[in-house]
Amino acid sequence: MAEITHLARDCSVADILAALDRDGAVIIDQLMPEARRAQLLAELDPFIDTRPMGRDEFGGFQTKRIGALMARSPACSELALDPLVNAACAAFLAPFCDGYQLHFTQAVSIGPGEKAQMLHRDRGVWGGYVPRRIETQFSTIWAATDFTAANGATRLVPGSHRWEAGREPEPHEIAAAAMPAGSVLLYSGTVIHGGGANATDQKRVGVLLHYTLGWLRQEENQYLSCPPEVAKSLSPELRALMGYTKGGFTLGFFSSPTPADMPGLELADPERLFGERPLKFETTIPAAELVARTS
Repeated sequence: MAEITHLARDCSVADILAALDRDGAVIIDQLMPEARRAQLLAELDPFIDTRPMGRDEFGGFQTKRIGALMARSPACSELALDPLVNAACAAFLAPFCDGYQLHFTQAVSIGPGEKAQMLHRDRGVWGGYVPRRIETQFSTIWAATDFTAANGATRLVPGSHRWEAGREPEPHEIAAAAMPAGSVLLYSGTVIHGGGANATDQKRVGVLLHYTLGWLRQEENQYLSCPPEVAKSLSPELRALMGYTKGGFTLGFFSSPTPADMPGLELADPERLFGERPLKFETTIPAAELVARTS
């Protein structure tokens, strides 16, 4: 059977990148502190408990899903900014973008009796329009409960990020991302994976926080899931990660529709909405440099 590499929480970014290059995935054991895991479950359980089960085979008929985690859970917000994960993400996506952004947030509770999800590649959300030589995502699944082969641990095919698009995995090529609670699975947008079947009497809860290139459309619309009146209470770093910043020198500016009420917000950096200076790219760029970057 195939296996996924496990690293200790004091591993280096180089260790992570080496595993991702070789296998397309890696697990870091117990990176999340126990106190934060308990906080996370306390914050998410009320939302999960009131959600109905899924209604299709891909989402799962015994699975519950909730989004808007940055608005709903301070613990999830802390995970989104985890220093080791973000350092690895920045290095992994650096060849393809000037900056990355939070792409997708979701808590997934796989209930007893759920069947295995169909295997897929996350990059499929953009259809076939992004060339395979461009890696679109750096994805994470945080184990809020233990992940086991029996209770629905994510199934993943190590090395499949290098396969031709049409190749299907054999059973022995599929690994279960078994990991203790508090651990995190990191994987690329090109590796084949899917949720596992839950043959136990307990739910399996994971928190999905995916990152993508700053110039791609996000799967979860962060500006609706966490609009400005909610985002203003978040840290500038988290807002920037969600997209309240520019993804390039001219990518993502805005103008206030009511300039009389918000003077100076014309062709402005998103941070100006919160009375702050840009964290990444200034609006004013020398014309020669702009031409060089866009020609």
